[in-house]
Amino acid sequence: MKKTNKNNPAIAYSIVGHDLAAHLFHVTLTVDAPAEGGQVFALPAWIPGSYMIREFSRNIVRIRAESDGQPVALAKLDKHSWQAAPLKDHAASLTVHYEVYAWDMSVRAAHLDQNHAFYNGTSVFLRVLGQEDQPHVVDIQRPDDDAAKTWRVATSLPELKAKRYGFGTYIASNYDELIDHPVEQGDFALATFKAHGIPHDIVISGRVPNLDLPRLSADLKKICETQIAFFEPKAKKAPMDRYVFMTLAVGDGYGGLEHRASTALICARADLPSTAAASKDISDGYLQYLGLCSHEYFHTWNVKRIKPAAFAPYNLQVENYSPLLWLFEGFTSYYDDLMLVRAGVIAEPAYFKLLGKTIASVLRGSGRTKQSVADSSFDAWGKYYRQDENAPNSIISYYTKGSLIALALDLSIRAKTGGKKSLDDVMRALWQRYGRDFYQGGGRGVTPAEVEALFDEISGGRFKPFFDKYIHGTEDLPLAKMLAPFGVKYSDERKSAKPSLDVNLGKDGNDCKLSSVHESGAAHQAGLSAGDILMAVDGLRVTGANLETLLSRYGVGSEIEIHAFRRDELMTFTATLQGDRVPGISLSLDPAGKKSAGPLRPSAAR
Repeated sequence: MKKTNKNNPAIAYSIVGHDLAAHLFHVTLTVDAPAEGGQVFALPAWIPGSYMIREFSRNIVRIRAESDGQPVALAKLDKHSWQAAPLKDHAASLTVHYEVYAWDMSVRAAHLDQNHAFYNGTSVFLRVLGQEDQPHVVDIQRPDDDAAKTWRVATSLPELKAKRYGFGTYIASNYDELIDHPVEQGDFALATFKAHGIPHDIVISGRVPNLDLPRLSADLKKICETQIAFFEPKAKKAPMDRYVFMTLAVGDGYGGLEHRASTALICARADLPSTAAASKDISDGYLQYLGLCSHEYFHTWNVKRIKPAAFAPYNLQVENYSPLLWLFEGFTSYYDDLMLVRAGVIAEPAYFKLLGKTIASVLRGSGRTKQSVADSSFDAWGKYYRQDENAPNSIISYYTKGSLIALALDLSIRAKTGGKKSLDDVMRALWQRYGRDFYQGGGRGVTPAEVEALFDEISGGRFKPFFDKYIHGTEDLPLAKMLAPFGVKYSDERKSAKPSLDVNLGKDGNDCKLSSVHESGAAHQAGLSAGDILMAVDGLRVTGANLETLLSRYGVGSEIEIHAFRRDELMTFTATLQGDRVPGISLSLDPAGKKSAGPLRPSAAR
């Protein structure tokens, strides 16, 4: 086998959007020393951070191989793998040409048109089996299209010969690193700030009039510096040399995916701050966007470096099951908003409002009484990421209940240790033991048993009963009782006198379509089902906008006649209205109680 180095890599790619209107990337892969028995290539079936088999290989529309200008046969082994015929000349290189259809406007895959290009490596870079640890070089080429003449490149992938934000060659030390740096191309807005000396880029693609980049930079700088200091309170050293926030702004959208030195985000353009805004108060949309940024940035430590043992390393061709997503996603969901208040971006009342919404969302569905967060974590592949209309009645989110478990654990540790220890200490211990040296070869994944033992060690107590009840069991967390000693008042302000069918509505034009029917609610007891389209209540037309207004004319316990279409059949139902069962959780500092406010105060590093 030939020796390789950065100037003569074993694995080399080039990628170009060669037909923007057809949404096609052309990728060329060259292997200097293919396997003598016939090199095997595979495209990942899923992308880390999004736990669902997505079968990205279905988007490869054409593929062929050659060596020294002569065609080489490719045999399809399964839905995402190919094997090249053995080469007669063992010293010859092998080149594979293929086209990838890219029309998935999400953070998980690839998208290409006349406005921009975006891709994750899992969607476009075939893996060379057996040579994943070789250096991987990619030549990112400018599309030969007038629309792309002014495009730039945004990625956290280290430059080889390319200039920052320019087309050219980039390098990764191995395949795992290659696919962990998404790429954005286009005429994006750009700003840079430093957080504890580390440059952070903000890249915004899409049309956003009057975008207030200085404000966004200032807010993100506070959040990033708070998180860096959280994990490394003495050194204040970030685990990367550079970080990139890349956001696609659209009319309506929301989502994010973490990577080791960047994050890919999608948001509504209205959520981004505007220089024309009359008020500098944080809008609900902007607060949601900052919370998303905080969440994905926290993942830089928690899941990208501190990992469950099942993800170290990833097997990208099949499901990787772990019962610990309540920690890796749930704890991240706990700290994302908490970091906003610790950074001074929002005040305590705003944080308590966000926390109250999370508690209410967990208590809303009966699925929480049937599925534990450990099971929810393990079943993410088949249930959480494949939710149907019955999801509120059958599953619990390891994000939302996981964040409440983090809150409860935080409060418990503070109570057991008299405020000397907290969940902060657990997170720093996880970082020091399992995450800090992960990419330097000194880290490993953490097991469920090690997680539970760590809580006992940090607190000096015994947390098995807690894990049995709330993590492996389905009991509701006694948050009101746990918050009270820290001066936080918990109240449920649901208006039970408000008449309700206890349903969720979906968007389907002006139709009033039921997206889900809550178990034991008025609609369920009347025989209504998800997918039904309500046409009339007591002879009055129903739309997606006026159902609540119509029901407000009745009292709790009233009987109403409902006409609804199920498929193409008109049906009649009689419903007895119930009091609104949607929790209205309110949290506030209790003037009569202690004012430590628990987790709002970071614990001192020791």
